[in-house]
Amino acid sequence: MVQTAAVSAFLWITVVSLAAWCWLLLGQGFFWRTDVRLPRRQDPDVWPSVCVVVPARDEAAVLPAGLPSLLAQDYPGRAEVFLVDDGSTDGTGDLARELSRRHGGLPLTVGSPGEPPAGWTGKLWAVRYGIGLARARDPEYLLLTDADIAHAPDSLRELVAAARTGGFDVVSQMARLRVASLWERLVVPAFVYFFAQLYPFRRIGRPGSRTAAAAGGCVLLRADMAEKARIPEAIRHAVIDDVALARAVKGAGGRVWLGLADRVDSVRPYPRLRDLWRMVARSAYAQLRHSPPLLLGTVAGLALVYLVPPAAVAVGAAGGAARVALVGAAAWAVMTGTYLPMLRYYRQPLWLAPLLPLTAFLYLVMTVDSAVQHYRGRGAAWKGRTYARPDAVADEG
Repeated sequence: MVQTAAVSAFLWITVVSLAAWCWLLLGQGFFWRTDVRLPRRQDPDVWPSVCVVVPARDEAAVLPAGLPSLLAQDYPGRAEVFLVDDGSTDGTGDLARELSRRHGGLPLTVGSPGEPPAGWTGKLWAVRYGIGLARARDPEYLLLTDADIAHAPDSLRELVAAARTGGFDVVSQMARLRVASLWERLVVPAFVYFFAQLYPFRRIGRPGSRTAAAAGGCVLLRADMAEKARIPEAIRHAVIDDVALARAVKGAGGRVWLGLADRVDSVRPYPRLRDLWRMVARSAYAQLRHSPPLLLGTVAGLALVYLVPPAAVAVGAAGGAARVALVGAAAWAVMTGTYLPMLRYYRQPLWLAPLLPLTAFLYLVMTVDSAVQHYRGRGAAWKGRTYARPDAVADEG
């Protein structure tokens, strides 16, 4: 009798998991589709001026793959690059100047802001300094990008054309992350998949939608909107600065677009699980606004949605509970099907799709570890700087 009741309870839990997947499939902005690319665009009659701001701290290893692609932009209007060497110890600033001398192209200015004051995350302090340098040129647009991002030669002109044609104040592309090592194959496509699940791209660009997000590696921002939304001052404490930026712009009445990139790539390697673990754990608990109830809800939700289906298949098969196994298999199949487009986008083998529950379990543990590190006082970090303020993202919502 007890065993029958337990099987019946597990069956209902599995039914709830399947229902959740049916809703995610159809009711969460079709987050799983990967066809949200740069919107319709046409060349403007007059190309506006653009300043590119690159915050860089100890980026000598990736700079040779990223900076030359910015200097080589085929942009018809006036454009200039500002690299902010934020206290690097590996010669980042000198290397940037050498790359500029060697490759030519767009003008490059290298500056250093000094140590950030209390209340500022290091990256945003560097961005503030770079925007300050850029404002002397009175640009119409700012391109905020990272040192590890490699842009196709027409990247800037395509971003500007999309912003002008669509009337967007922010046009952001999620760079295609590097996928080479075994752990990158397992974790990286899922990272983008989970991000899109939280912030469905289709909803972000929809007029009137409250969903707001951007991808920090590639953000084209109208300069006048940056002033109106008080960027970056208004988000100076944000750990997840790209999402905070998009929320600030929408809060100021601006329009935001976010999609997947075709020829904007991150060259930063994450060869070991430890590297990926740091990347996720750095901001996972901040994403939950340092809230224990949200953490508990997230853990329970991840378990229900991603771990229950394979568990139901195993329990049902082992205990002869066919209905449990069938419902679990159905939920697992929907989950697998929604992951296939992301694997195709990353050009990865499709047999990785059924392993999504394993990856979700890793993310669950990373999220818990992010909370543990927070309460140990280590906080979030950017390039060796740690920010332990408990209210670091209190204003992001």
